[in-house]
Formats: sequence, structure tokens, C-alpha cells
Amino acid sequence: MKTILTTGRAELKDSWAAFKQENPKTRIRDAAKELNTTEAELVATGIGENVILLEGDFRELLKEAGSLGHVMALTRNDHVVHERKGVYENISFNNHVGLVLGADIDLRLFLGDWKFGFAVHESDRHSLQFFNSNGDAAHKIYLTEKSEKAGYDALVEKYKAADQDAQLLILPRAEKKTEEETMPEIDVEAFQAEWLALKDTHDFFTLLRKYKLSRKQALRNAPEGYAYQITPESMKTVFDNASEIQVPIMVFVSNPNCIQIHTGPINKIFVMGPWLNIMDPEFNLHLRQDAIDEAWVVKKPSEAGIVTGIELIDKEGTMFNQFFGKRKPGIPELPEWTKLVEDSATRL
Repeated sequence: MKTILTTGRAELKDSWAAFKQENPKTRIRDAAKELNTTEAELVATGIGENVILLEGDFRELLKEAGSLGHVMALTRNDHVVHERKGVYENISFNNHVGLVLGADIDLRLFLGDWKFGFAVHESDRHSLQFFNSNGDAAHKIYLTEKSEKAGYDALVEKYKAADQDAQLLILPRAEKKTEEETMPEIDVEAFQAEWLALKDTHDFFTLLRKYKLSRKQALRNAPEGYAYQITPESMKTVFDNASEIQVPIMVFVSNPNCIQIHTGPINKIFVMGPWLNIMDPEFNLHLRQDAIDEAWVVKKPSEAGIVTGIELIDKEGTMFNQFFGKRKPGIPELPEWTKLVEDSATRL
């Protein structure tokens, strides 16, 4: 894969300014696609004005994120945005894999491809924004009215790049392949037996790799009763019912560089255009319902019993959003969650 240089920054800056003038409500990720560039390159057009390029080991920077106090963590992919407020606590790294295990902010970090970092000041909002080698957003941290601005300023000064005119080197994205519908020749009975023998839900990924199955192929060949497809419209009912009975849920959103998890009850649910939204004081979710190609209820055995999840998969076969009832390893899932899924999710 060859490296390509970005568009001239001054030229792109003019195009970006004109685009924002005409499309003030378009999100920057979507704007980048329309302008045939990347989000990182659009952010970089502000360097020298409202953006500061960062450098150094981002693991060390993140270890100091607790100094920012109460912030908003944002992780997204093409179809869903996950925003959770709280404090970065219990931060640790094993090589390039990191954990943030705070009471509110819960992250799995994969920093092997965190290539660019920026401090951004826009519309009275200060943030730290990180991007991968393709220029796609990995993770963002926004200050809130409760944040420690002095801590933010100190962190930005410490990691400010010496050369603010440095050219970004963006790698072209690998072409996404349409999922092969041809089912590989496998021993389905053996696959199902291994599914039923799972002791930890995390081992499911290993099982898929062993049998060379896509997510959809695996779910279609699940043991009887362990996976069934539901209508995408069911998600609104699931959210509404979870809000009504106040069962605490877990909401996972991932991209190749970060997984962000919310655990707790949800309250304010509404639809706006294609977006299904949760808008609570400390947690927001914005889910594009039209991106859901398939929605599944999936049951996986664990040492604490069956774990019931809802998985959303897009047209390319990528699982982009997962939901569970609140649980901890070794503790059975909440019966209220199990019943909620059975009552709320309409089978196809």
C-alpha cells in the first residue's frame, strides 16, 4: 500500500470553508466524503488558527487524561456515534492495547494505528481529537463545563508538535469487500457444538476465525435458538422499553481503533430523520437506522449462564453496534434484560 500526500492545505481550507457555509449542519465525517478527502485533513486546515498539531506517544498522553476532569468521550463509526461523559480513570496499557475502566468512561483502546492528534478549539468547545493512518477518527475527548481547563492547556503544551507545518501523510483505505455469500465447507455440527461449549463470550471471535465464517454466516448456522433475526425497527421498541422499566443496559460502539461502552439506564429516546437517538445528560447515542442491514438476537454460553445480546450488522457484513443487559464477568445477566429482549424484538 503506497503513501499519498494530502491535498494542498490552503486549497482544501477554502473548499471546507465554502462547504460549511452552504451545509452548516453536515457532520465533518460526512463532509470529508463529499469533499473527497479525510476528516483528519479537514481538521488540519485549522492549524495555526484554532487547531494545534500534537505529537509524541499518545499512550502517555492518555495516561494523563484524568487531569482533564469531567469530559465527554466520543467514539464513532460510519453508522453510530457514542458520547459518554465522565472522568478517565484506571488507565493502563499493555504495549499498544489500552484500557480505561472508570465508573463512567469505559474504553478498549488499540493504539497501533493512532497516527495523528490535534487540539481543537471550535465554537467555544475544546477537544483532543485522534485519527488513524487513513485520516478516520479514532477517538475524541471534549471538555465540558466541569472540566479542568488548566489541565487541558498543560497537556496541549506538553504534546504540541514542534513543527506545526508538518504535512500529514495519509494512507489510502483498503477497498472494502462485499461479503462472500458462498458458505465455506465446514462441519456445522462441530461448529455448533463448540458454540454451545463456550465458557467466555470473548471466545466467539476465535470460533469465527477458526471456521473462517463471517458474522452473518456464523449467525445463520447457530445452534437452534441461539441466534434469530429481528426487524431493525425493533431497536426503537427495545430502547423505549428499557427506558420505561429502567433496566440498565450496555451499549458497545467500535471502530478499528477503539471500543466505547456505556453501562446504565437510558431515558430520553427520540427519532430525528434516519437517526435513532438516546439523549441523556451523561450519555448520548446517535444510530442511523437505515444503516442496519440485519439485526440479530444472539445467545452465547458463559460460565455464568447464557449472555443475550443484540447485534447490528451493515451491508458490508460489519457488526457496528452491540447491546447487552448490565453484567459483570462471572455474574448472570439480568432476567429483566432477557425478558425485555424477548418482548421487544420482533422476529423476522
